[in-house]
Amino acid sequence: MEARPDTIAARARGAAIACGLALVLAVLMTWPLASGLGRLGRTTNMDGLYGIWNVGWVSRTIVTDPGSLFDANIFYPHRNTLAYSEANIVAGVIGIPAWLLTGNAYAAHNTALLLAFASTLIGMWLLARYLSGRSDTAAVAAVLFAFCPYFYSHSAHIQLLMAGGMPLSMLALHRLVDAPSLPRGAALGAALAAQALACAYYGIFAGLMVGYSVLFFAIRRRLWRARGFWIAVAVGAVVAGLIVFPFLLPYLELQEGGFVRSLDDARRYSATWQSYLASPSHLHRPILVLARQLGWRIGEVLFPGVLAIVLGIVGIALCWRRDPAVVAPRDDRETLQLYGSLGVLTLWASFGPPAGLYTVLYRVVPLFTFLRAPSRFGLLVVFVLSIFAAVALARIRGRSVATAFAIVAIAELNVVPFPWERALPVSTNYRVLASMPRAPVVEFPFYGERIAFPLHAQYMVLSTTHWMPMVNGYSDYIPQDFREAAFVLDSFPSTDTFKILEKRRVRYVGIHWDMYGPRAEEIRTKLKDFTPYLRLLANDDRMSLYEIVSFP
Repeated sequence: MEARPDTIAARARGAAIACGLALVLAVLMTWPLASGLGRLGRTTNMDGLYGIWNVGWVSRTIVTDPGSLFDANIFYPHRNTLAYSEANIVAGVIGIPAWLLTGNAYAAHNTALLLAFASTLIGMWLLARYLSGRSDTAAVAAVLFAFCPYFYSHSAHIQLLMAGGMPLSMLALHRLVDAPSLPRGAALGAALAAQALACAYYGIFAGLMVGYSVLFFAIRRRLWRARGFWIAVAVGAVVAGLIVFPFLLPYLELQEGGFVRSLDDARRYSATWQSYLASPSHLHRPILVLARQLGWRIGEVLFPGVLAIVLGIVGIALCWRRDPAVVAPRDDRETLQLYGSLGVLTLWASFGPPAGLYTVLYRVVPLFTFLRAPSRFGLLVVFVLSIFAAVALARIRGRSVATAFAIVAIAELNVVPFPWERALPVSTNYRVLASMPRAPVVEFPFYGERIAFPLHAQYMVLSTTHWMPMVNGYSDYIPQDFREAAFVLDSFPSTDTFKILEKRRVRYVGIHWDMYGPRAEEIRTKLKDFTPYLRLLANDDRMSLYEIVSFP
């Protein structure tokens, strides 16, 4: 039976209002970012700079030259360099309008960041509403998850804020289980694919949750013989695979080249019990101060929040007791069994190889060789507690009570004003470089020690003004020839450094005198021996831009 036009219009209005409120709350909870979309960010954090460059590259290239999307302008002459870390496809797509309007990578990135919070809020609200049967109490669960301390601690990692696909994937699965059909299978596949392209970690998490839930429902609801159920699930898997596979190919090629994460890597990034007490929110700060005074090894920030813990435990207890007098939209015991077991398993996995479960997953699930941080499973603990919080509040009548709890959640988790930093200053010399014929560029100082490699992210963000191919680069994967050349290029200017530049056919050289600090005069003196090979293109107090006219 088709929905009436007035019903469709009412739903559309409701969806628009919900999305608008989610965006407003995202703006408020990240303030003052929205007041400076083109000039604020995590600019003292090199991962933050990497994310700004990454989103800017995808937003620009997916429109102007989609065939070259993975051939990012770093680590020249290497190819497929976007695959050296998270590609951030979804964040880049979200940033397209901002990029087209401003040509500003900060604006593109920050637009994606705000919509990441908003979409996570909406996704969790939809799932919690489906499970609890109430919109108002679902909003509390959405706030507890979307603005949990974990997300704030990763404000420099745009991909780790893109979590809306996880609740949407579980919602799509619930709908499929309740009424299997091909469209619902396709919707599940689309949700899984969107999450995978937004964040590889969360894509794997969502896939694991859905896979586990499929087995759970097949057993508990005796669906193992339901042909329609398995066909719909298969459609979901095929749709997800078809969407994701073209974007996965560069990563598979990189893995064949030897790029894998070892269990030793995972041990270093495993959660500890202290991790579950760490939070950056104003109200939780005394706990963090005490933890530092006691010398705890915190690592990841995984504290779910007091309200999430209390309401989550109450929700678990209510599901366990299952009062017959209460008419619930879902089977509370089923909710307890599914999400309770998911909570236990993800908590267990977050402690990494020493706890055992992660080692089993690493050996069984091939994609785990791309992962490095088991501690991130801790986010799913917050996810589960938020669901049980919605179930608990659904037993309380009155919208005013739900509103009060939502206000308490916002007050507990807020970090306003968030300490965003100003954009890097951009030399006017880059306008000259942008007007020159396209050719490889290298920027100095060239940080040659492994511990200093992240500093190359500064040049990457500055390259968003010209997009020339660069010898410089920073990513999760660092090519071996870059490591070898970096040690030599760190000694610029010298005959050996020019030999490397000649081999890479470099045409433009940028020298940042302000980054050399007290060594600037020493570098100027050494450079005099090489001035016959360089033509000055532009110069200011901070940097000089040269064109190489010949090689010594």
